[in-house]
Amino acid sequence: MMNSGLRFNKTREIGGGMYKEVRLMGRGEMARRFYALGLLALATLMVALPGSSKTAYAAEVVEQIIVSGNQRVEATTVRSYMRVKVGQELTSAQIDEALKRLFATGLFADVTIRQEGRRVTVLVQENPIINRVAFEGNDAISNEDLTQEVQLSPRTVYTRAKVQADTQRIIDLHRRSGRFSAKVEPKIIRLPQNRIDLVFEIDEGPVTGIGGINFLGNDVYSDSDLRDVISTGETAWWKFLSSSDSYDPDRLTYDRELLRRFYLSKGYADFTVVSAVADLSRDGEEFYITFTVEEGPQYTFGAMEIDTTLEKLKEAELENTLKTKEGDIYNADFIDDTVEGLTFLAGIQGYAFAEVRPRVRRDKETLTAAITYKISEGPRVYVERINVNGNARTLDKVIRRQMKLSEGDAFNRILLKSSEGRINALGYFSSVEVIEEPGSSPDKTIINVDVQEQSTGDLSLGFGFSSVDNAVADASITERNFMGRGQYLRLGLSLAARRQTIDLRFTEPYFMDRNLSAGIDIFGTETDFQDEASYDSRVTGFGFRFGFPLSSRSRLTARYTLRMEEITNVASTASLFITERSDIRSSIGFNYSLDRRNDPVRPTRGWDFNFDQEFTGVGGSVKYLKSKADWRMYHGFNEDFQATLGLSGGYVDGIGQKVIINDRFFVGGSDFRGFERAGVGARDLETDDALGAEAYAIASAELTFPNFLPEALDIDTSIFVDAGYVGLSDDEDIFSSTGTALTEVEDKLAPRLSAGLSVYWKSPFGPVRLDFSHAFLKEDYDKTEAFRFSAGTRF
Repeated sequence: MMNSGLRFNKTREIGGGMYKEVRLMGRGEMARRFYALGLLALATLMVALPGSSKTAYAAEVVEQIIVSGNQRVEATTVRSYMRVKVGQELTSAQIDEALKRLFATGLFADVTIRQEGRRVTVLVQENPIINRVAFEGNDAISNEDLTQEVQLSPRTVYTRAKVQADTQRIIDLHRRSGRFSAKVEPKIIRLPQNRIDLVFEIDEGPVTGIGGINFLGNDVYSDSDLRDVISTGETAWWKFLSSSDSYDPDRLTYDRELLRRFYLSKGYADFTVVSAVADLSRDGEEFYITFTVEEGPQYTFGAMEIDTTLEKLKEAELENTLKTKEGDIYNADFIDDTVEGLTFLAGIQGYAFAEVRPRVRRDKETLTAAITYKISEGPRVYVERINVNGNARTLDKVIRRQMKLSEGDAFNRILLKSSEGRINALGYFSSVEVIEEPGSSPDKTIINVDVQEQSTGDLSLGFGFSSVDNAVADASITERNFMGRGQYLRLGLSLAARRQTIDLRFTEPYFMDRNLSAGIDIFGTETDFQDEASYDSRVTGFGFRFGFPLSSRSRLTARYTLRMEEITNVASTASLFITERSDIRSSIGFNYSLDRRNDPVRPTRGWDFNFDQEFTGVGGSVKYLKSKADWRMYHGFNEDFQATLGLSGGYVDGIGQKVIINDRFFVGGSDFRGFERAGVGARDLETDDALGAEAYAIASAELTFPNFLPEALDIDTSIFVDAGYVGLSDDEDIFSSTGTALTEVEDKLAPRLSAGLSVYWKSPFGPVRLDFSHAFLKEDYDKTEAFRFSAGTRF
């Protein structure tokens, strides 16, 4: 071997090319390099010549490996990465491979390996350690969000590749927020002991808006109709709190899917989005988006067939499950609903592994789509293991108890989808993804539940105004996942001109690890009834409650409450039926709820029912039995028209005692639009005080309809009709000793009817509601209300 040695060197680049060190060779060094290369070429030529001696150039046996330049990395660690040991023969190819391995670790900025006879010298320059990662110039995206996205963090090894990746990631984040002109420049500040501060200097630039959205190829639906379908919207002044009017390539991909779903739900089975192009204006401030589509003809459903060999499935039940009916307009959503319904029906009949495959046959001449649903017994698969990932704070059991599948159960896709929905409904996670992967054998599967936690604590302040309570302010501290155990804790305070409330609530949703909720409530309320009945009310107390599900859609909650109710500040002009008093009420009660809605937030189908009953008289000084019921049915005719029908009623029986005014029903306001709060029911005409009612029954019908305002304003309008009966007070006229009437009670259980218009605006500052109403049927002593307003905000 040559004593001059073989030397491998690499240029160092730091900071994405900003800090670059290149070794420059002097003339002496250059001469030595050329001399070494000449000797190497000569040796190669001599080896290649026939009869030349090969033993003179055989690989040397390594006797010593010297590592220098290392500060944090031990010499033994460097040698282990090289995979070169003392006592082995070392060739040029092995040196080159060792060099590649050392660079691949990411620990070194520069590596030089020199072999001098039987001694190998390794000179390394370690990559610096990051002391701090800082961001400058960012306003649209917080430091916390950027820190979660970048790979590099304090006490990690700096590498150029990671800096480049993080730089691009920051740029991508800004582009997703609509800032396409954002620029990011990484810089390093060198510190002692081979440490650095890494600073990302960010120039966010302005938000790149959407100047226009156009469609080509659409004949059936107008551009305006299709703009309402997609999530991206054109820039407008009222969208200053929205991000939908900024360009996002991911959102554009989602818009293509929304268009496809929309047309497939309207019967256009051949619909395709040919292209979606975003052109940036010359000034770089706006994008102009153009969708090119091919609508195709509209199809109707053809013949429906069900093909199955499963004996337990009855033909009548299968046909009733079909959402696709021959002659109806083709709708891909109905096919998905049918597949889900047939799969669920098969599962109920004991076929846990049933598979439903729809086969659609489109006839372009008759424009019909015939469908055959093939139901077969799929391969038997069991759950081998359930893994929960990403829950740093929430306990595993909080997530697992929402799963409808357990380890060892037969795998069921319907139950898996339902489990994902139950976990998502907890509200503890920003994202929930349930993924299945093959298990250790073909008949086993592993379920991975990947969650990303979000903040579950709220500190909120709210302000509002209404025509009833005037100014309203409230503050509350809420933790929906207390200590990661899924417990609910809330402390709330509400202050209004006519009502003040403070309450503390705690709920354990799985008491003693059973599907049994338990909670405790401590509360205090003061209410001003001076305008309605010339008195104030004060209620303080506490209660316990226990609840459990009766089925997947119904729940029963039992409770006990002990409270003190006081009637105070009775005006001197008040009705003789209203007197100051203080009573202790000891009550037991229950609440039954049944929810058959398709969506608990924005239902378009189904109904829900609630029944509440309370018996007061388990001790205390007051006795009564109070019952209330409420039923609501929802029906969406299409995307624009939504109908709601409601029935509600209540009755209170004094059980041998006269029902105190505090325990009666005060109906009106939001309960019966067109009438003031406590404006319907018994009234003392001498003092004009409301005396409340012991019974009521109200029916309500409401129809939401399009108002032709921009959808981005998020304003809903509806017309309504309220009708009902309110009354049955046991107060009777009181006369003086001379026969003069001291009170004159009017209490007619007569029909009342009102109708009107409601406007609901989800404004950027909070919800705003306007009710315009007129009472068409009323009694002379009723108090009517033509306008009701409420607004509020929360932060």
